[in-house]
Amino acid sequence: MTEPGATQRFYRAPCPACGAPVEFRSAQSTHAVCAYCQSTVVRDGEALKRIGKMAELFDDHGLLQLGASGRIDGQGFQLVGRLQYRYDEGTWNEWHALLADGAGAWLSEDNGAYVFSRPVDAPARAVPAAERFRVGATTALNGQQYAVTSNVTATLIAAQGELPRLPPLGQPFAVVELRTQGGDASAQRVFSVDYGSEPPTLSEGRAVELAALAMSGLKAESGQESRGRQFACPHCGSPVAPKLDSTKSITCPQCNSLIDMSAGIGGELAHAVQDEPVRPLIPLGTVGMLEGVSWQVVGFQHRLGQSPGDDESFGWQEYLLYNAQKGFSFLVDAEDGWSFVRPLTGAPRLSSGDRRAEYDQASYTQQWAYRAETSYALGEFYWQVRRGQVTHNRDYATGDRLLSSEQSGSEITWSGGRKIAAQAVASAFRLAGKKDLFQRADAQPFSAAPSVSIGTVIIVLVVILILLSLMSRCSFQVTGGGGRTTGGSFGGYSSGGGHK
Repeated sequence: MTEPGATQRFYRAPCPACGAPVEFRSAQSTHAVCAYCQSTVVRDGEALKRIGKMAELFDDHGLLQLGASGRIDGQGFQLVGRLQYRYDEGTWNEWHALLADGAGAWLSEDNGAYVFSRPVDAPARAVPAAERFRVGATTALNGQQYAVTSNVTATLIAAQGELPRLPPLGQPFAVVELRTQGGDASAQRVFSVDYGSEPPTLSEGRAVELAALAMSGLKAESGQESRGRQFACPHCGSPVAPKLDSTKSITCPQCNSLIDMSAGIGGELAHAVQDEPVRPLIPLGTVGMLEGVSWQVVGFQHRLGQSPGDDESFGWQEYLLYNAQKGFSFLVDAEDGWSFVRPLTGAPRLSSGDRRAEYDQASYTQQWAYRAETSYALGEFYWQVRRGQVTHNRDYATGDRLLSSEQSGSEITWSGGRKIAAQAVASAFRLAGKKDLFQRADAQPFSAAPSVSIGTVIIVLVVILILLSLMSRCSFQVTGGGGRTTGGSFGGYSSGGGHK
């Protein structure tokens, strides 16, 4: 029998455990999970053998599901299997895609977006051991230079459908992620080394948007009633209702507790009480138009930074923005101005000492290097946000263009974008009546008061100098409580999300 719209044949046989039909659409698939009894079966010629029972998937309420289809590079594909992984910072999904020509591929989560990857043949030389890949270093593989951006220990927690491989359930293994450096942004690639098999499985892919894949059969289009996502806050018992499919962390609207949802609603919900509320200038749920795209504010973070050797700290705010077709972006509010940034697929090429970065035909200079900590969060996030979460950040700039890196012990993420005028932010979110509240240190002095005369300005400056002279003769010092402002994070964001 031939699958409609495809050239390959598929094989069907009864499950050895329950007798339900189990299908293999690809000749390359060796494993499958019975949809009825979760038995793990392996194909052996024309027979199926049961080798165990697979743990049930936790429902992450994503848009993707088995049977969804789309097109890439001129040919169709269909999602026929899924692997669910867990690592220290959360979970992620990898969907097995069967192409019309019979080849297999993977549609995987990546920083709130997706990467479409294809298998890569093993190089002539053996792939180095996982511990040889140091996060932040560069390496050559198959003649291509890469930046090592992630080296984590993962475990398979569940599987679904038809699969070309199946790592041992619950057994830890290493996953290393490499990204191309510099060059055009549109040409950036992600290279993954999966040590869940021997030899390691290699794949290479590029960033994609669901809209560009022209997908059909998604959950939102299936016409089925989805289960309500409401659950009780583990701290106060108030109802909490996530709105986004990819939410891994959320705050309770009643007590502001930060709730970890990385194990799904059916899992154990951990929480952290937050008793230092910070009011976002742009309310959650507000919709604004930036760069021709409609973005909704779904999350808010207040973060603190501290430079090496400096006792004082500085703060800034980050708004997580969401668009159903474009994914996620960040609006950063620092004392030196606003910026609009998005996660990068690739990584910049750094010079010796990391003082300069080359990316997308532009050269950036490092402005700041500092320790960053999340002090407060509000709303929903696609990664696992924790209060007190620490990263090490570096900010680069050239003109109004910005790059920022955030590094934890096991991974490094890059984001890039541009500075944006305060008035443009206020107008984008229809808050022009509060535009004065959006002004930052990047605004030109006295630009808001053209009627002030030069003479008045001189008098004010003289008075200030006299006051400073008097204060310097006092026997005590006054230290400001607001901390020092060094520019904050241009585009940093918590790197704890499911990034695969």
